[in-house]
Amino acid sequence: MTLTFAVRVALTLLLALAAALLCVWLRTPVPWMIGPLLSTGAASVLGLPTRSLAPLRNAGQWAIGSALGLYFTPQITTLLASVWWAIALSVAWALGLGWAFGWWLQRSQGHRIGGTPREQRATSYFAGAIGGASEMTVLAEREGGRTDLVAASHSVRLVIVTILVPFAFTWAGLSGLDASQQGVRAVNPAGLALLALATLAGALLLQRTGRSNPWFIGALLVAMGLTVAGVELSAVPRWMTNAAQLVIGVSLGVRFSAEFLHAAPQWLGAVAAGTVAMIVLCAGFAAALAWATGLAWPTLVLGTSPGGIAEMAITAKVLQLGVPLVTAFQVCRLVAVLLLVEPLFRWWARRH
Repeated sequence: MTLTFAVRVALTLLLALAAALLCVWLRTPVPWMIGPLLSTGAASVLGLPTRSLAPLRNAGQWAIGSALGLYFTPQITTLLASVWWAIALSVAWALGLGWAFGWWLQRSQGHRIGGTPREQRATSYFAGAIGGASEMTVLAEREGGRTDLVAASHSVRLVIVTILVPFAFTWAGLSGLDASQQGVRAVNPAGLALLALATLAGALLLQRTGRSNPWFIGALLVAMGLTVAGVELSAVPRWMTNAAQLVIGVSLGVRFSAEFLHAAPQWLGAVAAGTVAMIVLCAGFAAALAWATGLAWPTLVLGTSPGGIAEMAITAKVLQLGVPLVTAFQVCRLVAVLLLVEPLFRWWARRH
């Protein structure tokens, strides 16, 4: 790592910290993630040399995964098992909604993509799928789609959901309605060290096996397993989760640039409009699930919204909206999308 790169990373983190503290002072929702996201995103679009360090984002996901796993007490696990059918319905909903979004992108923007009809279908389909940006970009490349448009689409979608949903919930007073308490709330230095070692081992194991999102999922699974078994080592300190939110916000903000916005403005405009429509549709679907299950509607909105696992779980944690439920919905959806989205595309492509 060159000195210049290190200086850029440090300056970006200082900008993000200042923005986070400003948002805390202004009492904005999810200040430690949204402040860094907006400040670094704006700076990047203005052409400033913002930089994000991948190991820092990995560490942030690891800390958030460890903290969220502590919410999965035996009582919460029993609740999740009782609503397995709702989680399954949300997975089917996500697959269908992503396909519909991709179909609409192809019909409205396909002529601007270029290439063969199959390449246009691959680009639109994987840009619309509700999955991780890196995973969907890899699948699009494998199927002949334009990876730049797919990556840009997921970046725009993730940022819109991460900003719009928390602000809407805060404005409507929808916070603290489903405050699940984690299994252990006191910070124990020795226990925290053991928890860190155990969750780090889980993250490294998933990384070595090539699994998706290993730093978040690996730490989450280990912390979840310990909590379900009744092992209470330590809570994760607040400063650590705040720092994790900061570096995750930075990693989202630096994806943008002036060239990024000018590359395909009509495509990005269509993605932005479609993302807002998906949020509204997911809110309606969440209302139906809330009626059928008796669970809190805001919690189900976060669980079914087209955002990322870490971002939606952080929002649930900060707004006190059913962290385990949101995490379970999002994790199950991610696993299903990674397993099914490519076979479904090949079946769809053969039919055309």
